[in-house]
Amino acid sequence: MTTTAAQARYLQCAPFAREVSGIELYGNANTWWGQAAGRYARGTTPQVGAVMAFKAIRSMPVGHVAMVSRIISDREVLLTHANWSRRGGIERDVRAIDVSDAGDWSKVRVWFAGIGDLGTTNYPLAGFIYGGKAPTQPVEPGAVDTTLPTLTIATVATVPTGIAH
Repeated sequence: MTTTAAQARYLQCAPFAREVSGIELYGNANTWWGQAAGRYARGTTPQVGAVMAFKAIRSMPVGHVAMVSRIISDREVLLTHANWSRRGGIERDVRAIDVSDAGDWSKVRVWFAGIGDLGTTNYPLAGFIYGGKAPTQPVEPGAVDTTLPTLTIATVATVPTGIAH
């Protein structure tokens, strides 16, 4: 069998959400809602430290997960997440608003750095997954947030690339 090194090219949302929320789920973000059933409480109301689970859509086929870092109002929260505005980038305390007709957090718009404002897409949510460790306190602008855990991302793995004949 021939092997080659696989390089981790950029930080994904799921490992980052797991680290900052303490919710021990694995795999693509669009599987987290189902995996949480029976393991973690789930619901439609945001709570600080909960993971907001986005459904998969055409432009986001593996979904997305983000941690709620602050509640602003019944229809606005701040999120901490990775791999949203910039491939592999981490964003802390960015705005997300509930745009669902019923006010039930079934659709949201999320701040996007490319336009410096809320994006124009209404993203469907599966809901919120509760549990895990409490998030860190906000950090003063320009300061380094040393309270977030250090992420250990595998950078080299052996992956089969062919079959020996």
